[in-house]
Amino acid sequence: MQCIYAITQSKDESLEKQEKFLRFSIDNMYTLYLLMMSLIIEIHQRGAEQLKISSKKYLATASDTFPDQKKFVNNRLLSQIVNNEPLKAELKKRKLENWYLNEEYVKIIYNNIVASSTYEDYMSAEGSNWAEDKEFVVTLFKDVIAPDEKIYDYFEDNNLTWVDDIPIVNTFILKMLRKVRPDHPTSYFLPRLLKDQEDLDFAKKLLRKTLLKDAELTKEIEGKTPNWDKDRIADMDAILLKMAICELLNFPSIPEKVTINEFLEIAKEYSTPKSSIFINGILDNLVKEYKKDGKLNKMGRGLI
Repeated sequence: MQCIYAITQSKDESLEKQEKFLRFSIDNMYTLYLLMMSLIIEIHQRGAEQLKISSKKYLATASDTFPDQKKFVNNRLLSQIVNNEPLKAELKKRKLENWYLNEEYVKIIYNNIVASSTYEDYMSAEGSNWAEDKEFVVTLFKDVIAPDEKIYDYFEDNNLTWVDDIPIVNTFILKMLRKVRPDHPTSYFLPRLLKDQEDLDFAKKLLRKTLLKDAELTKEIEGKTPNWDKDRIADMDAILLKMAICELLNFPSIPEKVTINEFLEIAKEYSTPKSSIFINGILDNLVKEYKKDGKLNKMGRGLI
């Protein structure tokens, strides 16, 4: 959608350039994932440093009353992430030193963790097992790390496409943390970005076909909007409609309900408040027409 919008708004943008941007932005999502994982590692390191400092203090603080001062640093899941050699190697290879260069963000997150009731409850309890250690990390990530607005602002300032990727990456990490086991292979924390080549082919094909068939897709919309001339349809709505129609007609394995629902969600996020209703009405009428004319040749799993 962003690539198509860029081309329609600028006469200088080429399809080849946008295809490269599409691939770059998809690959960059993995960088965002690695940065979030490295943030967890840096937070753990911050905890270890604070533990050393507290051990040299003469005056006790409230945190010194915890039964086990090393409980956070010795958390089994955190240790599993921190000591993951493939993950460390990937971070080193990509030279992702963002948090080393911007350690104030690590300090902010760590202080928020220490101030949280989740940390207080965990550190106050005697002992822990693997399940309790994991639940602690899951809750911290869900309630403290992922929602932090300063981290969000940092990513937004560094890469515009990350604004859309942050919720996806954080949701993935949360699911991954919930499913992790102590016996998982070290490769568990280096998942593949794409399930298979088919995913990338789909993205490139949808971009290319939508742009190359622009005139045909425009005609599909015309006549279905009797109360709107094409100049009155919002640019974003027109792009989403063309993409949805392209997907309906050119991707037989994707159920029409899935296509419609996906583009309605995108419209709610990026276009006007009434766009989803407008788009839904047009797509619903088009699907009925395509079925009647035999143009909607859907096949494959999940279509019944």
